[in-house]
Amino acid sequence: MKNSSNHRLAQLALQNTPVILFVVVFVVFGLLSPRFFALQTFETILKQASYIGIVAIGMTFVILTAGIDLSVGSNMYVSATVAGLVMQDFNAPVWLGLLVCLAVGVIFGGVNAFLITKVKIIPFIATLGTMVAGKGVGLLFSRSIQIPFPDSVLELGSSRLFGLVPLPIVIFVGVAIIAHLVLTMTPIGRQIYAVGNDAEAAKKAGLNVGRVLATVYIVSGLMAALGGFVSVAQQGVVHPGFGEGYEFSAIAATVLGGTSLFGGVGSVLPGTLLGAVLIQMIQTGLIFTKVDIYIQPLITAAIIFAAVLLDAFRNIQLQKLRRRNIRVEKGAPAAANAGD
Repeated sequence: MKNSSNHRLAQLALQNTPVILFVVVFVVFGLLSPRFFALQTFETILKQASYIGIVAIGMTFVILTAGIDLSVGSNMYVSATVAGLVMQDFNAPVWLGLLVCLAVGVIFGGVNAFLITKVKIIPFIATLGTMVAGKGVGLLFSRSIQIPFPDSVLELGSSRLFGLVPLPIVIFVGVAIIAHLVLTMTPIGRQIYAVGNDAEAAKKAGLNVGRVLATVYIVSGLMAALGGFVSVAQQGVVHPGFGEGYEFSAIAATVLGGTSLFGGVGSVLPGTLLGAVLIQMIQTGLIFTKVDIYIQPLITAAIIFAAVLLDAFRNIQLQKLRRRNIRVEKGAPAAANAGD
């Protein structure tokens, strides 16, 4: 009985690793720098985490199917560039610029979906190719110069809902809630998990695996575009380096949030949301504790590496614990009958 309880406790801890990591990091940085506990600091962290968090939500859909999307950073750049040019050259309103941005993101995601489901290129290679090609297309459109956005976009990024909560945070949380409902309460959500668990079994069960895979890459493209627009709303300009490296932050946020790179396991709430905030919390904490700016990228890279190792370790341990629990449950009736 005691061993069974210990196994269940260990399993619970492994399943809630994101929450534990979040609390530990928050407390450690708070003790190192008391200003870290300020409400204003946490609001800033949430606001800065909003656009990476939105991109990470799209990445969650992809990784749940055991796929990967390395092109989200380039997608952000192309989508924001085209939207900026439309608003700049045609004096388009903010809502039209946003629609153009999202449309480009969907097209970008559709190209990935086509390469993966129809041309049968593995996701890593397909999205690596579109990452490079997308960057080239963005530079072609922008001519490698900065593209400023109108003040109305910056006002959008600095506005608050009911004068209380910054709009980027509202968008981030709203997208997270919608994504959570899609994954947990709709047929396509259940199909995504089924494909991630075992694509061949899902195919034999009658699921259209190609359609499911196409859907997740289009969703990832849409989220990358939206994340790019939210980012520009805070920065006010798209520069040639915009979006570079964001794919790694999105992957790290997704994995730190508990989504398995092996597919079939993970969640947006609280998982990916916590993961995105955790990544930004670490970056902010490094600044607060005055860590050398040149060392910070190395620490971020180490976090991504640690996230992958943690994911592999967590999956191995959870499988072991499940097998032990099954054996214990099977042995319990026999033990009870022997006692009688």
